[in-house]
Amino acid sequence: MTTDVALTAGLRSTVATLNSRLHRTGLRIFLVIVLAHWAEHLTQAAQIYVLGWPLPEARGLLGVPFPWLVTSEWMHYGYALVMLVGFLLLRPGFDGRARTWWNVTLAVQVWHHLEHLLLLLQALTGENLAGKAVPTSIIQLLVPRVELHLFYNALVTLPMIVAMVLHNRSGGPRCSCAE
Repeated sequence: MTTDVALTAGLRSTVATLNSRLHRTGLRIFLVIVLAHWAEHLTQAAQIYVLGWPLPEARGLLGVPFPWLVTSEWMHYGYALVMLVGFLLLRPGFDGRARTWWNVTLAVQVWHHLEHLLLLLQALTGENLAGKAVPTSIIQLLVPRVELHLFYNALVTLPMIVAMVLHNRSGGPRCSCAE
């Protein structure tokens, strides 16, 4: 067996295990990651709209002690990529209506990931969209970044929650989540 074949077989086995006996655990870990990200965005929104902090100082929970996190396009892109990979890896465990909702959230995350890739490429090249002073996503040309990311996170999270609720009621074809 060549190395490539062994790696492919190992990945298939890992994904199969993740979507059967470890699906519930995988979904819970993924949900914790999503909720931690929400905590960051909601804290930043509260800092701006409740506490009246200026935008450069409103950096969320981790951004206050580690300001570079907020300005790091690598960090934002990395999170978008982790989310995309998580949606893809956990997808085989879903079926029926739960799978449909999971696919909706996956489609939104594909777009969200592409927007972060665009931001990262601008940060790396120094060439910003529409001549803006900072890296700017396509939809950010119409909606400010803080509000846009709250909106994107809602668009990703809401169908994900619907998918998980439906899935937990019925389980998947090989999954023990409903037990």
